[in-house]
Amino acid sequence: MALRRALGAAGRRGAQRLCSAAASDTIFALSSGHGRCGVAVIRTSGPGSRGALQSLTGRPEPPPPRVLALRRIRDPDTAEPLDRGLVVWFPGPQSFTGEDCAELHVHGGPAVLSGVLRALGLRPAEPGEFTRRAFRRGKLDLTAAEGLGDLIRAETEAQRRQALRQMEGELGRLYERWSETLTQALAHLEAYIDFSEDDNVEEEVLARVDATVRALAQQIGAHLRDGRRGELLRGGVHAVIAGPPNVGKSSLLNLLCRRPAAIVSPVAGTTRDVVEVALNVGGYPLVLSDTAGLREATDPIEQEGVSRARERLKQADLVLAVLDAAAVPTEPSGLGAALGSLLPPTSPPCILVLNKADLLRGDGAALRDACARGDPLPPTTLLSCKTGEGLDRLLELLARQLARLCGDPLAGSPSLTQSRHSLHLGDCAAALARYDRERRRDLGLAAERLRLARRHLGRITGHVGAEEVLDIIFRDFCVGK
Repeated sequence: MALRRALGAAGRRGAQRLCSAAASDTIFALSSGHGRCGVAVIRTSGPGSRGALQSLTGRPEPPPPRVLALRRIRDPDTAEPLDRGLVVWFPGPQSFTGEDCAELHVHGGPAVLSGVLRALGLRPAEPGEFTRRAFRRGKLDLTAAEGLGDLIRAETEAQRRQALRQMEGELGRLYERWSETLTQALAHLEAYIDFSEDDNVEEEVLARVDATVRALAQQIGAHLRDGRRGELLRGGVHAVIAGPPNVGKSSLLNLLCRRPAAIVSPVAGTTRDVVEVALNVGGYPLVLSDTAGLREATDPIEQEGVSRARERLKQADLVLAVLDAAAVPTEPSGLGAALGSLLPPTSPPCILVLNKADLLRGDGAALRDACARGDPLPPTTLLSCKTGEGLDRLLELLARQLARLCGDPLAGSPSLTQSRHSLHLGDCAAALARYDRERRRDLGLAAERLRLARRHLGRITGHVGAEEVLDIIFRDFCVGK
């Protein structure tokens, strides 16, 4: 509460003390978060950063750029010492935002922070305002800003790798290359339209434009057909545990997340609602859902649970189909029939889990042989949720499926990570397809299709029509970034 009051007081005090336009356009944020900590970091950005440092430290000049300097922090009104901390100066335009920036590394106790924030006299930043300023000054495009947000939220190694690659500009550079290709093709086409009658433009120009547009359309089409790898890696692969009642689905969920997330009971039909947990499997994000047992239920509440389970199956990226190992046929064809009766014909990729392996007697060897053979079955494994036997094999199969769905974030071209990218690329591809049709009738209309395609690419990077998406992108950033 004290820190919140200090933040509000700092904004009011800054408005009273710093009336210049430079100071009023300068923001600050507590980047290390609220609460007690050993060291807290206060960041500033804007033309008033230099004056703020001078007033807090009593020094006429800030320290050398990007050099840590130990300074006594004082209240500029009373000259009372507030703390002793490190000061870092980042002059624009080489800073993160492109503006003059400063950092104060002070002790993280509430009293120290309250005093320093009140004395700072600057406006508190809105969430994502530092990154928004960096975007407006051309330090990064929208795809890099989205990558930075994903990096802050990354929970697995694969998410971190993908986000870092996007933040460093690989996705934006890919779209910029495509935009430059379109710009060149459009320039050649317009030159042909304007000057072909004067014999100043070669006839081959039009053929080269056509070839360029076809090649670009193929590249964009391949980029769109990536199986949603980037989006799955960013948001997590949604996997559903499905099977008949009382085969150990909830036990499997608890075993994988290593805590009693779902109620386990010998009574069939215990699970009615969907229970969802987030996991990290092999560095890939997995959102795992336990669902009601699939059967013809008579109880209205269980019927609703079964209906929700079937709906989740339709939306799933991956299915963990669980059957009772002691109650299934031992030959692959029989196992396949049992699995087919459980899942819809167009089900997503699947891992077949034969649970209760600890209850097997003479059929254990036959089932192990069926699991090892695989085809025509999906990846299959024996498991005992009671003893944990077979868990390592299941995790191995899971990691393999996740890697197949998400791909290697460091290999090949950067992946699509946002639905808005897919939307604009789809519109761009549609414009290129219409170019091919318009080209035969009217070159002027064909040129307009190229302009439209380029405009859609520019909206992804923020070079065209960015205003309407800025708030959506930056509002999810933490304060101080």
